[in-house]
Amino acid sequence: MKEVPGVLLLYHAPFAGRASTIMEHVDAFGAYSAFPVSYVNTDLGFPRRLREFQFQAVVLHYSLFAPVGYYLDEAFLDYLALHRNAYRIAFFQDEHHYCQQRFAFLNDHSIDCVFTLIEPQHVSKVYGRYTQVPDVVYSLPGYVTTELEEMAARSSKPDHLREIDIGYRGRKLPAYMGRGGQEKFEIAREFHRRAAGRGLALDIEAEETRRIYGDGWFAFLENCRAVLGVESGVSIFDTDDAVRLAYERLIAERPDLDFEGVSAQILEPYENVIPYRTISPRHFEAAALGTCQILFEGSYSGLLRPMEHYIPLKKDFSNFEDVLLMFQDRELRTRLVQQVRYDLIESGAYSYREFIKMFDLHLKAAGVHADSTSFDRSIIDTALQEGHRGRQLRRHLRHARHREFPGRRLLKPLIKPLITHYSDRRSGRRPG
Repeated sequence: MKEVPGVLLLYHAPFAGRASTIMEHVDAFGAYSAFPVSYVNTDLGFPRRLREFQFQAVVLHYSLFAPVGYYLDEAFLDYLALHRNAYRIAFFQDEHHYCQQRFAFLNDHSIDCVFTLIEPQHVSKVYGRYTQVPDVVYSLPGYVTTELEEMAARSSKPDHLREIDIGYRGRKLPAYMGRGGQEKFEIAREFHRRAAGRGLALDIEAEETRRIYGDGWFAFLENCRAVLGVESGVSIFDTDDAVRLAYERLIAERPDLDFEGVSAQILEPYENVIPYRTISPRHFEAAALGTCQILFEGSYSGLLRPMEHYIPLKKDFSNFEDVLLMFQDRELRTRLVQQVRYDLIESGAYSYREFIKMFDLHLKAAGVHADSTSFDRSIIDTALQEGHRGRQLRRHLRHARHREFPGRRLLKPLIKPLITHYSDRRSGRRPG
């Protein structure tokens, strides 16, 4: 086994693709870190020669951690068990549910550090109480990409050419996530109800089927004079998994129960005991594209302030008429847009570049050294790429078994034998 300088980053990017924000986060380490970074996508399986190398640090990206089950098979877990001298970092998002599984993983695999979205004053109630993780670092769910910086640098679409006055896309979260989780849906429903028929061009939706992705999202955002928004996250942090399980039992018995009914029977004692709210990448995107933000009042990780960066909307809508008047004040909108663009985007303070600087400082403080001059990185790159095409083929075949496409009926009987044949070759077994 060869000890090598640098970081091994394990992540999960399935054949069907992942949200661009996930890959932006993954790619930032290799783009900006002073440490050499080697990547392994666990969806392609375990690279056979990975066992030959012991890295100084191993990063487990948040894309590995699905709510039920993690994208780390036995080979990857064995690798972690054999390399306990490596400094181990786990990044998490959506930490509010399925907590016991996460705590067990952290303890079982001796994770040294967690990067969390939980604000520092609440960390002791979660990782401090349930795990032996010595270091917990606060971070944001996403940062400003080079693409956003370039968008902000060019002239944004003029106000008079924007066709939508107020736009929004959101979705409804399960009731067990609390009142905070309902805000993404409630702001859309109530704002649209009150604003309809007032001569405004509205494009406000909160159904999953109406969500917009990729370049289409940026085009939509830049076509809006203002966009609605809420803090990302939820208001119930279910450390014992008790709330979710109670909710599932209740809904099985009373499927017609609305949120208020569920709240009265289960949720109220858990609301905001451990707040889990944060600014989101969508706020950075609106700032970069010059779109005014009308937001429910909140902390927004301390980065957004009412009437300095956004038009504040009270959660009971008691100032709704004032909000409409402020929106119609083009001079006010321009001032807010310019200030939030400077503070979030142009200042560079919240770029991925700055985030990775902080990450590097943490590694150095933990005793990981960035000197890679004594090792030829091409040796690692070549080793990890060995069998890459075969692993890609196996992934395509595996996914093809569960996807509809022309000719699937004819090909399906061949797919499983091909996967078995490939697995036998990788393991050194002879077919037959």
